[in-house]
Amino acid sequence: MKAMLVGADQLGNIPDVLNGFGIDIHRHLTGRNSSHQRKVDRLPAGTDLLILFTDFLGHNVMKHFRELANAENIRFIACRRSVCALKQSLEGCGLGDGARCASCPNAVAAKRKNRK
Repeated sequence: MKAMLVGADQLGNIPDVLNGFGIDIHRHLTGRNSSHQRKVDRLPAGTDLLILFTDFLGHNVMKHFRELANAENIRFIACRRSVCALKQSLEGCGLGDGARCASCPNAVAAKRKNRK
């Protein structure tokens, strides 16, 4: 599966997480440059998934790319740029094995609740 990523200047460990889900990065746009939201009139050919990192994008950029994905019938997810948020979003759309990141705040809170 090939994904287009929009948002985030640096990807950090995100490529490793995506590889764990069998996803290759097809293209990455930071989204900061205004030309990124206006010059792109369609997603690259072969894109299977659009990933929007919400903490690095404005509303207009996100809206533009969501509309492109909908027009081309491409699945998209929107999440914060963190490994845990990305894993949860991928699992939420049926791409994962259900395992959670051990350091995820939701997983830590669930462990505490189960101990009581």
